[in-house]
Amino acid sequence: MSILDKAIAAITPPESDEDRAEARRKAQAAATPGDWLSAVLKHHRQIEAAFETVAQATDASARVAAQKALGVILTGHSIAEEVVLYPALAAHHQAGHAELAYQEQSAAKMEIGLLERLDPMSADYHDKFEHIRGAVLHHVYSEEGTWFLELQQSLHDDERTMLAQRYEEEFSRYMGSDNQENMFFSAQT
Repeated sequence: MSILDKAIAAITPPESDEDRAEARRKAQAAATPGDWLSAVLKHHRQIEAAFETVAQATDASARVAAQKALGVILTGHSIAEEVVLYPALAAHHQAGHAELAYQEQSAAKMEIGLLERLDPMSADYHDKFEHIRGAVLHHVYSEEGTWFLELQQSLHDDERTMLAQRYEEEFSRYMGSDNQENMFFSAQT
């Protein structure tokens, strides 16, 4: 982690686990089965589990494999959000949130790429990995705690339906069919 990253982290501590859990509860209450928000929440849980799999890996090859799996779900999810949900945020008077979200996801993808250059069992790897995990958790908190709740409340039923369909199309375009997604995640457990 750079000196600037450490300074920013010291000035702006992350939200608590309780705050994140409360944001998740609110988002789950706003979601309905099969809608775009329920899909996003499912992917957020999968991303969190993938981070934990990387963190718990006990040797280099397992950590590298887990990191690759994390990169796949993180990228597929971010592409679907960037193509479908962030334009919807902008269209519903949240352009600032949309721009910030794009920047945060671009930074996360770049940092994951840089992580590949480090010894997966080194302290530098651990520090960078935890920095990325913290940034992603904060991003998820922002989406679940305010951005996506406000979007969900501002949408008409036909817009919700369209976003659910488009989000799934974009996610599947990157990830492949539902069967491939299920195979991907069952191989991680």
